Formats: sequence, structure tokens, C-alpha cells
Amino acid sequence: MHQRRLFRAVLAAAAVMLVLASAAPSAAAASGATSTHYTGSLADGATWIADVPASWNGTIILYSHGFGPLTAQDASDPATQADLLGLGYALAGSSYSGPSWWALASAVKDQFASLAAVEKLTGRPRRTIAWGTSMGGLVSAEETQGSQGRIGGTLTTCGLVAGALSLNNYQLDGEYALNELLAPGQHIQLVRYATADQAAAAATALATVTGTAQATAQGRARIALGAALLNEPTWFSGATAPPPADYGAQEQQQADELSNFVLPFIMGARYQIELAAGGNSSFTRGVDYAQVVQRSSFLPEVKSLYRAAGLSLDADLAILTRNADITADPGAIATLGRTSMVTGRLSVPELDIHTIDDQLVPVEQENWYRQRVTRAGSSSLFRQAFVDATGHCNFQPAGYIAALRALEYRLDTGRWGEVTQPGALNAAASATGLGAFDPYIPFEPPALVNARS
Repeated sequence: MHQRRLFRAVLAAAAVMLVLASAAPSAAAASGATSTHYTGSLADGATWIADVPASWNGTIILYSHGFGPLTAQDASDPATQADLLGLGYALAGSSYSGPSWWALASAVKDQFASLAAVEKLTGRPRRTIAWGTSMGGLVSAEETQGSQGRIGGTLTTCGLVAGALSLNNYQLDGEYALNELLAPGQHIQLVRYATADQAAAAATALATVTGTAQATAQGRARIALGAALLNEPTWFSGATAPPPADYGAQEQQQADELSNFVLPFIMGARYQIELAAGGNSSFTRGVDYAQVVQRSSFLPEVKSLYRAAGLSLDADLAILTRNADITADPGAIATLGRTSMVTGRLSVPELDIHTIDDQLVPVEQENWYRQRVTRAGSSSLFRQAFVDATGHCNFQPAGYIAALRALEYRLDTGRWGEVTQPGALNAAASATGLGAFDPYIPFEPPALVNARS
């Protein structure tokens, strides 16, 4: 399963740290390879890599990697890297210097410093395009705000574009609801982790509670409520999504993703975010959960399962509101507000692509971000496109290249035209000849529940 493979890969990669020398071409270049690989270090300890094809087309893609070990990457995956190099693009990206895996305090500075180092080797590029994945999508969105002529456009893929404050609050809402309603006597620690092991133990406890509760109708109803607060999609595995009104099948998918993938990942990640923020930035005190859940696109599912279980949804929401007592640390809010949130004021064109069922960065984040861009007056520079697939960052090279070509059209012509429409993107993906891809479809992302930022 794609999601579980991703989770295992992130954990395994934690042991991999590269110590890179000052800028020098690799042995592969000397042996006659079609691209030259460079490595280098920055003054703050970050490292960078770059790959430049022999037939360089003059464009550098400045790639921002997602949450995980601070290891330099210059593409989302090996297949896409090879295809981009084959098409003549030079690739560059840094490790970021931290202070934790949530490296937003340093990432933009390190990315632009890495770009400058690469330009000393290649000369001034014809164009630079920022490309970010997951947390790196937030990095590239921040680069869009402050490009100062260093990039010409931005492609975010599965980007965490609603920022850290939004992320931490809606994740805490869901975790709190699961703990409070499924195991009210078991006070699982949800914030202020002293160690990574403490976060992992809490995640295991809450995942176990959730898995056990799946055995009863009451438990399934409450899992659906927790999933709704988490903005968790109803398609996790299988070739197709459950039917729209099959709420039992939808909840089964949510329970599986929460227990086996999402809770272990996001609760472990919270430790890294708190480390960067200097404390806890999220809160439940003062939240009216009845008001929150009314805005969820999953409310029909929740209501149906509550009726089937003979439970009162109003009573459970009242319990959540009454018992909510988690407070935030003002300093942590200030730090993440400064480093890990976007204004929506774009300085260059930006195209965002997202799968419609993303377990780690829900597609609802695109709704929040579009509103922010609109309020900032940057709508003419901004487009979004959506892929009919489940999984976080579950794109194929053909789909990636189609989006890149659409952005390049905007940069070349000064207009978007129809190139970001699903039909045009699918035709462009087919024309690449790079194999099968999940199709782009018309889609309107629902509201992000309770971002509180």
C-alpha cells in the first residue's frame, strides 16, 4: 500500500545522513554520464545537491523536499528525476539546516543560497522554477511570496499550503475527540512532547484505542467524528473510492488510515514541530465543537453513523466543548506564525496540484489557501488542479510533467488560458509518453475544518 510504504520509507530514512563536500562534480560525470552531479555545503551547515544534464535547456528546478530527515534532494522521486533530466532540466535542492525536521525557519534561506551556489557553476539560468512537495510545498509557497526575481514561477505538489498553525489545530481536534470519546478514562498525552519516544508512545496508544473501537457501532460513529475533525478522506485503499452514500465503507477506510498510518505519522511529527516552535501552538480551550463540525463536508456520514449507533451527536459535541482544556504557548504560535504560514501575496505565477484523497495533507488545505490568495489580490497568478487518486503525493511522472508544462505556458505567454483545465492536463500527460497516470478531474475542495489561523 502506497501510504504504508511511504511511512516505512520516512522512518528508514531517519538513519541516513549525508556529509557532503564542497562543490565538485561527481565521478559519474567523469565516466561520461549524461548529467553532472554536484554537491556542496552552506555556512549554516545545510548541504545541497544539483544535477545538470549535458543538454541543459536553461531552466533550473529548485526542489523543496518534504518533512523528514535533513538530507538534500533535488526531485520528488528517482523516476521523475530521471525524466526531468532527460528533458533537459537542471535540478537543485538543499537539505535545510533545521533546527528539526520541521525546518521552515531555515528552508527558504537555504534554498535560495543553494540556488546561488549552483548558479556559480552553471551561470545565470534562463529561468528558475520552484517546486515543492508536501512540507516542501509550503516552502515553495513562501518562496513565491518573496522571490525577489530569483524564481519565475512555482509548482506545489500535495503542498501543506495552509501552514503549521492550521495543521496543528485541526489535527489536535481530531486526536482530542478520539481520546475523549473512545477512551475518556485514558488521558493520552496529545501535546508538549519531551522526546520523540513520548510522542511515539502516545501515537501507539491512540491508534490502539481507535482500532479497538472499530468493533462497535458506537465506536465507529465516534471514529467518523474524529476523522471529520481531522479532515480525513474516505478513500485509503482499493482501486476505487467507496460509493458516496456507503457511509459504513467510508468509515472503515478512515479507521484503517487512522490506526495504521495517520496517527502514528502525525503524532510523531508533532514532536518535531514543537521542537522547532519551542512549544505547543495548538489549543482546544474555547472551541465550540458543535459549530466546528457543522462546517465539515463529512457531516452526513457522521450523522448517519450516529443514528445507526443510537447515539446523540449533540451530546458528544457538548462533552468535547465542555472538557476542552488544552492551551497553546504564545511563543510557539508567534514562531510558527512568522516561519510557517503564508500570506497569499504571490510575486510570481503558481500552480498547485493535489490528489483528492490525501491522508497527510488533506485537499481541504487548497480551499483555505485559495481564500488566502484571493483576499491578497493574487488570484490572477494562481491556479489549482486536482488528481483523481488516493494517497499523499501519489503522482506519476506524466502528471507532474503535464503540470510543469502548464506553468511554463503561463510563464511564456503571460496567461493561463485553458492549460490547467483537466482535459488539457490529461492530454499533456498523455503526450509525454511517460506511461500511465491518474487523471486530472474537475473538483472543488471542501472547507478546511477549524484551521483557527
